[in-house]
Amino acid sequence: MTHPDLAGKVVVVTGAGKGIGQAIAERFGSVGSSVVVNDVDTTTAEGVAAGINDAGGTAIAAPADVSDSGQVGGMFDRTVDTFGTVDVLVNNAGLVSPMLHFFDADETWWRRIIDVNLTGHFLCCHVAARIMAKKGGGSIINMSSGGATRAHRSFTAYDASKGGIEALTRAMALDLGPYNVRVNALMPGSIDTAGMDEEARAYRGLNIPAGRIGDPYDMTGPALFLASDDAAYITGDVIKVDGGMLAQQRSATVDIVHPDTFPAVEDL
Repeated sequence: MTHPDLAGKVVVVTGAGKGIGQAIAERFGSVGSSVVVNDVDTTTAEGVAAGINDAGGTAIAAPADVSDSGQVGGMFDRTVDTFGTVDVLVNNAGLVSPMLHFFDADETWWRRIIDVNLTGHFLCCHVAARIMAKKGGGSIINMSSGGATRAHRSFTAYDASKGGIEALTRAMALDLGPYNVRVNALMPGSIDTAGMDEEARAYRGLNIPAGRIGDPYDMTGPALFLASDDAAYITGDVIKVDGGMLAQQRSATVDIVHPDTFPAVEDL
C-alpha cells in the first residue's frame, strides 16, 4: 500500500463520476481512505462509489452541482454525518465544453463555465476548509490546466477559470496556512479521459516529451502525494502532470479547435 497515512482519511472528490475524478477516487479507495464520490450525475456517482465498495474500499455517493451553494452544503453535511469529518478535498469538477470562439460566446456560456469551474472550487473550499480548521488541518487539491498560464483556442472562459483557480490556490494557501490547511493544485496535461482510438492517441502524443498522451491514472499518484504527510511542507504550489508538454518550445501538433473554423468577418 502506498501512503499508509491516508488509510482512514475522509476524502471528498468532486466530479468523480468519470475521467480524472473517477481515477483519483478509486485510487484513494485502494489505499484505505473513506471516499465521498461527488458528481452532478447521480447514476455515475453511485456507480463509482459501488465500484470502490465492491473492490473492498469504503465510499458513498454525494451527487451535487458544485456551483450551487445549497447543494454543496448538503454534500458536506452528508459527508460529516457519515464519516465525521473531512481530511482531503479534491476539487476536480469542471466544464470544458461547449468550446466556442470568442465571437460566438455569450454571457450565459461565460457564467456557466465560470460558475462551475471557479465558483465551484470556492464554494467547496469555503465549507471544507472550516471543517478542516476546526479539526486541526487538512489538504485541499484544486485542478488547474495548462490553460491557466498558456491558452487554448476557443477556450476563453475555461482558460480564465483555470487562471482564477491558480490565483485562488495561492491566496487560500496564505489565509489557511495558520490553520494547518494546505492548498495546492494539479495541472494536468493532455489526458485521455474519453477513450481515444490508438491513432488519435498517437497523434496527440507526438509532441509530448514523454512520448505519449496521459491517462487518468497518471493523475492519481500526484494527488495522493499532495494529500499525504510527505507533502506536509508544500502549500500554494502547482504541480504539472503533463509529460513535459509545457517545458518545451515547439509547435503544437494539433489544435482542438482549428482557426479554419473561426467565424468569418462578414458574419460578425
